[in-house]
Amino acid sequence: MPRRLNKIATVVVLLVTFGTTTTNAQLLQDSTSLNLIKRDIDCIYNQQFTEAGKISLKLEKSYPGHPVVYLISGLLTYWKNYPLLTSNPACNSFEKDMRECMRLSEKNNNAAYQSEYLLCNLCARGMLLKFYDDNNQTMEVVPLLTSSYKYLKQSFNFTGECRDLYYYTGVYNYYREAYPRVHPAYRPFAHLFRSGNMETGLKELNNAATEAVVLKAESYLLLTWIYLYFENNFEKAQYYCRTLHEKYPGNALYLSLYIKNLLLIKQYDEAEKLIGASLKETENRYFHAQLIIFKGVLLEKKYHDNNLAQELYTSGISKISPFGEYGDEYSAYAYFGLSRIADIKSEKSVSKKLRAKAMKLGDFKKLNFDK
Repeated sequence: MPRRLNKIATVVVLLVTFGTTTTNAQLLQDSTSLNLIKRDIDCIYNQQFTEAGKISLKLEKSYPGHPVVYLISGLLTYWKNYPLLTSNPACNSFEKDMRECMRLSEKNNNAAYQSEYLLCNLCARGMLLKFYDDNNQTMEVVPLLTSSYKYLKQSFNFTGECRDLYYYTGVYNYYREAYPRVHPAYRPFAHLFRSGNMETGLKELNNAATEAVVLKAESYLLLTWIYLYFENNFEKAQYYCRTLHEKYPGNALYLSLYIKNLLLIKQYDEAEKLIGASLKETENRYFHAQLIIFKGVLLEKKYHDNNLAQELYTSGISKISPFGEYGDEYSAYAYFGLSRIADIKSEKSVSKKLRAKAMKLGDFKKLNFDK
């Protein structure tokens, strides 16, 4: 199994938040609670965890035992401890919350609440799959992924009731066709699922980004991901990742994506400002390691200071290695950089070995800052 299954089965894995405005919904007929959910999710994404915790308590008091309470609790744990490694004791409470959300959602027998509980179930499954995949827990991924597909198919029945659901249909339509094209080895696997349409998928995701109530951020994130990694259209990706960063300036993941894209489109001055300010402010060791590697790219590409860039790449690899699978993508960027520098120094054999290392670590080989 590949290291990051969420890139293969994004149709399930990226269902990481809760959003719908369907009719006949228990919790979401309450506009006060709906606003609380939106505020809570916004605070979590912006890493305002104290405020998010206070809002979560209000939701729990208003709807004790509702699956969305456990979903929000798990989402808070996930982002508060990001990257959530299996060595972190918080992963136990995260997994417990997601499993309880799934159990309560599947226990529902009231047809009037079906869409609400179905979405909670899908979201919890998506969060768990992402966690298992990021930590390379293949034995946990396979059965959960297999059992989740039937719930995803059910969600197609509710697209007429909710604009947010264009997110799910867009994910499916795009990735069902795009992934096997990028990775031909998975074509036999793809044939197990009904056909999609990439163009339709992108339109649906844009509809969700424009019109969704709660899944707006997830739609922007997925479109950023698609244009970066699958379409390699960095200019188009820039719009979506800039919007995410502006809406959630406290989110280190969104900032990292924005800086990466600035470097890819050679907007070095803006990237340098953000890298410099973030290195002074961040206390997140994972994000700090990324910044060191990005600074290496900046020194290599803007200032052509290969010696200092080499030091930064080497330091970045060392700093991000404790994060395991979470760090492989960034290590690959550093190894690509070290390979280029070795090539300039006429160390051809060393350059070849370093590039082979980068190719092994990186899932998307074209994203390497070579150009």
